[in-house]
Amino acid sequence: MTTMITTLCFSAIITLATGCSVQTVQPWERDILAQKKMQLNPAPLETYLDEHIYYSKEASSGGSGVGGGGCGCN
Repeated sequence: MTTMITTLCFSAIITLATGCSVQTVQPWERDILAQKKMQLNPAPLETYLDEHIYYSKEASSGGSGVGGGGCGCN
């Protein structure tokens, strides 16, 4: 009896876990996902220039994603 319940629970978990991973993107949905505004960085050159100007003015390097900068404080 316990083996049957364990097997049933295990198969239910496997079925639920794989149910979300089988989704596919339809051909008519690919144009929406490929738009420039859906990218993580839609304008890489503009971002590069903005960061270059910011770091030049701050006299620091890094610091865009972590604490601390060129002043020596953390």
